[in-house]
Amino acid sequence: MDLGIAGRTALVTGATAGIGRTTATMLAAEGARLAILGRRADELEKLADEIAGMGHERPLTIAANLVDPDVPARTREQVEQAFGGLDILVNNAGAAEQPGTVLTEDIWQSQFDLNFHQKRRMTEAFEDLLKSSDQGRVITLACILEPSGISAAMSALGACLVWSKGYARYMGPSGVTVNCVAPGRVESEQLSKMFPDDSSRDAYITASGLPFQRFGRKEEAAGLILYLASAQASYVTGQCIAVDGGLNRGI
Repeated sequence: MDLGIAGRTALVTGATAGIGRTTATMLAAEGARLAILGRRADELEKLADEIAGMGHERPLTIAANLVDPDVPARTREQVEQAFGGLDILVNNAGAAEQPGTVLTEDIWQSQFDLNFHQKRRMTEAFEDLLKSSDQGRVITLACILEPSGISAAMSALGACLVWSKGYARYMGPSGVTVNCVAPGRVESEQLSKMFPDDSSRDAYITASGLPFQRFGRKEEAAGLILYLASAQASYVTGQCIAVDGGLNRGI
């Protein structure tokens, strides 16, 4: 299937590892022109070299901390200068506090800055460019909404879902789709810190009743992101789609 991504310009945040890195690699393989953003400049350059080594156009690398309020405007300037516009925005960057963390006011603020406000700000910075595209796409990484306890990160990502629903209606008349992807337990650096060995993973899988009895692969989440970025997904908007192996039992 031709996804209609070749020649499109895409920005992936949080591209140095995990789902973001895999998404960037898969978008490049489909022929997208890429800008990749993350905090670790060395990892961004390494990824750009890998993509170029596969025979694809070398991505624009932007090393920045997304919680800095001026980063969206600076990123837009660099992307527009390099490519002239933007078709696909993947708001991937984010992180959760470790289980059992005492939720101080500073943690609440930092989690909302990282997991909600930076995604909103980045999207708003590119709003007019996305509207001028004939295939504008916004895909934001969110989370399942079945918290086992109080979580500042999940609360912030819940705000992302509500904002995305409203933003989808706002952007709809311009033909821009706005959707969320909600990964479950997908292999990543964060997951390795939470479950450092097989016994901790097995205990979680058993306790949660995870039907597939395994954690997800990054490619499984990135594949959905690519579909939502594609020409075939032009009538899918305002949705949050889980990639969680059946972890979420909601209807």
